[in-house]
Amino acid sequence: MAKRSIRDIEKIWSNVEGVRKLSDRAVGFGPFKIGMDGLLAFVPIVGTAYTVGAGGWLLIQALQAKASPATLTRMIGYLGVDSLLTAGGELVPFGADLIDVVFQGHALAAGALQKDIESTHWVEADEGEAKASGEHDRNLSVMRETGKRRIVYLHD
Repeated sequence: MAKRSIRDIEKIWSNVEGVRKLSDRAVGFGPFKIGMDGLLAFVPIVGTAYTVGAGGWLLIQALQAKASPATLTRMIGYLGVDSLLTAGGELVPFGADLIDVVFQGHALAAGALQKDIESTHWVEADEGEAKASGEHDRNLSVMRETGKRRIVYLHD
């Protein structure tokens, strides 16, 4: 895997925010919001393709951002339910589609990834080299001081 930078992680966060808004929050009606995922849920095959495609893209972004296993599991759960609801709309028109409009799986998955990114102390170095040089201890201190939950070395 290519070496990543903190700028790459920031770009992933921003891109995920764009998908979150497009999929589940593009148009607002008072306190209610709907996006492409909810609108396309009523279009057979196209809605399922969008839901699965956007969900897959979010998972790829999570892998590139080295998301924690817990975050990946939570995202898979949200996206799985969202995909089942969309596919169910093809079998039971309108019933599952209406539930899919309310259940904003892409927004939940994107939020989980963004929270994971925000709670991580990112280090542009190799973990083995950091441990050998003693920098790892300093990185642990910075992580604790900033209230982060974990360290990720981007050059591993």
